[in-house]
Amino acid sequence: MAKRYGLIGSGMMGQEHIRNLNLLEGVCVGAIADTDPGMREMSLQVAGDGAVGYADYREMLTREDLDALVIVTPNDTHHGILRDVLATDLPILCEKPLCTTAVDCRDIMGLSRGRSAPVWVAMEYRYMPPVARLLEELDQGTVGSPRMIAIREHRFPFLAKVDDWNRFNDRSGGTLVEKCCHFWDLMRLAMKSDPVRVFASGGIDVNFTDAESAELKVDVLDNAFAVVDFENGSRGMLDLCMFAEGSYWQEVVSVTGEKARIDAKVPGPARFSADGKERASEVEISLRATKEVRVEEIEVDEEILQAGDHHGSTYYQHQRFRDLIVTGTGEPEVSLADGYWSVLVGEAAEESARTGKAISLKG
Repeated sequence: MAKRYGLIGSGMMGQEHIRNLNLLEGVCVGAIADTDPGMREMSLQVAGDGAVGYADYREMLTREDLDALVIVTPNDTHHGILRDVLATDLPILCEKPLCTTAVDCRDIMGLSRGRSAPVWVAMEYRYMPPVARLLEELDQGTVGSPRMIAIREHRFPFLAKVDDWNRFNDRSGGTLVEKCCHFWDLMRLAMKSDPVRVFASGGIDVNFTDAESAELKVDVLDNAFAVVDFENGSRGMLDLCMFAEGSYWQEVVSVTGEKARIDAKVPGPARFSADGKERASEVEISLRATKEVRVEEIEVDEEILQAGDHHGSTYYQHQRFRDLIVTGTGEPEVSLADGYWSVLVGEAAEESARTGKAISLKG
């Protein structure tokens, strides 16, 4: 029998989750909770027959036929919802960021201790096929010991959401938490070390600079640089621009060691490209000893690409989460601790950008 999922939140990202779950064998969407009736009805249509809608997720939690929960609500609601759903014995997939503050993340970590069902934080960028390939090469020792990681994301501005919640720091956590928690997570994963210091510079220079945005006090950064030092002596750099949707590659992740450099290159979603067509990603390996450069084009199934804006990663993430549920063994690949660290670094980067000071994470 198919595992029945209950979704809390059914906006743009919630609907991406539903489309990907529709492609996955052995699961179905049985319930959708959202306070917005328009989004709820739209998502029920995407989910198809059998899904039931709820205005209050607490009513949905009284059902006894759900096998897993997926939280896809605005960032500032995660903490309160998690406090409620942790009282169930259901596996949980919670969209990033885990919470908007490190304090709230620590609270959730404390509440989850002793809980038998897993909680998985949705850091789907790990599962983009070119990034997953880069991580495999690192595990195989292709670069030697990773010493530097540079991540560039040049993309489109924040999209319109219900109540424009993603344009305000107090609701989203800020750009360097909301958007960039993915990148702090990838840095920590690739370097196999915890961050100890963050320095960032950022601004609001192009997006949301009109009079209406000023009146609403839109305050999310639209560009930033950040440098992260790690406990093992390695370092990372982030280059973020939210007004560069003309770029061919939306994300480029580069890791360098004493033997080689690996670049994972990810195009933006088809709906933002000039011709509206999906594009292949690439992995490039530059070997230091031989000066050889190997380039591999990585194709992703068209149907999976069309199910979302994250180059297939939402689908592959759900595959792994489903397998965890079905087997009933193992641990989440993205833990609450991983979610906590990605928020902690993002918070520090936001503080650094505000104050102009490097922020220590030691202790």
